Amino acid sequence: MTDDGMRRGAALMASGTAVSRVLGLLRGMVMVSAIGATGQAADAFAVANNLPNVLYMLLAGGVLNAILVPQVVRAYKRKAGQEYVDRLLTFGFVVLAGATVVLTLLAPVLVNLYSNFGNPTQDALATTFAYWCIPQLFFYGAYALLGQVLNARGSFGPYMWAPVVNNVVAIVGFGVFIAVFGLWDSSGVTDASTWTGGQIALLAGSATLGVVAQAAVLFPALRRAGVHYRPRWGLRGSGLSTAGGVATWTLLGLTVGQVGYLVGSRVSSAAPAAAVADGVPASAVAGPGAYSVAFLIFMLPHSLVTVSLATALFTRLSGQAHDADVAGVRATLSSGLRVVGVFTVFATAAILVLALPLTRVVLATATAGSADAVSTVVITMILGLPAFGAWSMFQRAYYAYEDARAMVPIQVVMAAVVVVGAWAAQLILRPTLWVAGVGAAMTVSYVVGAWIAQWRLRRRLGGIDGARVLQVIARATLAAVLSAALGFGVLLLLRLWLSTGLVASIIQCAVVGTVMALVYAGILRLLRVKELDNLLLPLLRRLRGGRR
Repeated sequence: MTDDGMRRGAALMASGTAVSRVLGLLRGMVMVSAIGATGQAADAFAVANNLPNVLYMLLAGGVLNAILVPQVVRAYKRKAGQEYVDRLLTFGFVVLAGATVVLTLLAPVLVNLYSNFGNPTQDALATTFAYWCIPQLFFYGAYALLGQVLNARGSFGPYMWAPVVNNVVAIVGFGVFIAVFGLWDSSGVTDASTWTGGQIALLAGSATLGVVAQAAVLFPALRRAGVHYRPRWGLRGSGLSTAGGVATWTLLGLTVGQVGYLVGSRVSSAAPAAAVADGVPASAVAGPGAYSVAFLIFMLPHSLVTVSLATALFTRLSGQAHDADVAGVRATLSSGLRVVGVFTVFATAAILVLALPLTRVVLATATAGSADAVSTVVITMILGLPAFGAWSMFQRAYYAYEDARAMVPIQVVMAAVVVVGAWAAQLILRPTLWVAGVGAAMTVSYVVGAWIAQWRLRRRLGGIDGARVLQVIARATLAAVLSAALGFGVLLLLRLWLSTGLVASIIQCAVVGTVMALVYAGILRLLRVKELDNLLLPLLRRLRGGRR
């Protein structure tokens, strides 16, 4: 793929993820309006609705990234390539279906494993939610399988635009919930004991139906890309034994990583009850629901640029790795690290300054105590965004070489950091800060993981253009610090004239965010950071094309 092709692909995906993430924020706002951001119901739904995501990442997500794109890229370079892809898809669908059925039946066990509510009524509500939500696993997997085949065929747009459909369906469903039962503060749904079967079906069913739609819309796109899938059975002679070895190591690494998430989830779910016992109002305590909202904000900038660029670069990395083009891999990785770094450094500075008003916008109907609790978690998480972006790029390099085994020791260390950090937060901090402590542990784990990964890749590739990458990141950091200082000053001035309501928070985010972006871009221009052009050029080209 040429540079222009890669940039066009990244721009198309970025536009899709931008719309999806904006709708994702709207979805989060509607959901919070329906059930709140804190409280028994919000925490129970957060645990249940996160289970399919956790299970997908554990059973399929990383495995698909590790084996599918490299295998498909090679398949389409030889005869009978479509037959290979058909066998891989058939095998994937069957495994996903079997796993989904088994894990749905194990819903009570999974809820008890990933939560520690200490409340039988809340446990029962979370389990019922889980029966509705865990089937999402199959459709997340189908979406990933089909989407990665499309990416390997050079069709990037549908994969990134499909989540838009998911969000629209969920928003409509949550909106109907509000229309029927009212807002959270007047409907009494924050108490787990008040929920009816109809309320559960409407809320959780809407979330699951959105994922179903997200997978279904890829089938027409697959046909347009010239991929005519037909079920084919049998793995002998297909070459999947090599892929299976990669999948085994990837699964092991993800299993290790999930230990950290499991401990963090249990600590988060125990926080509200412990804080209430100390006399703190339940609405002011961060739990799994608050964690989910904070993670949504954390993932917004990552999804806008890092995921889009890394996905486009991954196909190139896979081809270069297959051709033993070490210099090409090194150059592609360097380019990705620099462009991602320029964006994530600024996003970190902007969200740090705007953490509270941004949280108030997302939690439009929540109490001040809920907004404060969530914004504290956002701050501890967002500090790890640049390291998370770098770690994501390093992962793609390992996957391009189909070397998931080399990542396992790194993932062990990262999981250990999260586990120790979460337990330390529970032992040292007051319960209102336990979830923030989990967020801080995640940040440290990303820094440690990225550092170890770059050290090992540098030895493997004969360097990763580290001096150039660090020079760009240093200049970006200087620009971000200066823009943050000015942005914080503007925010203080606005607070003198504006209240703390929703409209005031929107104005603060718009004004301060714009000022910081202009200052940051201006300083990068003065410092001659060319990666800013690589970041903005695809967007500018699309805008100019639209004017014509």
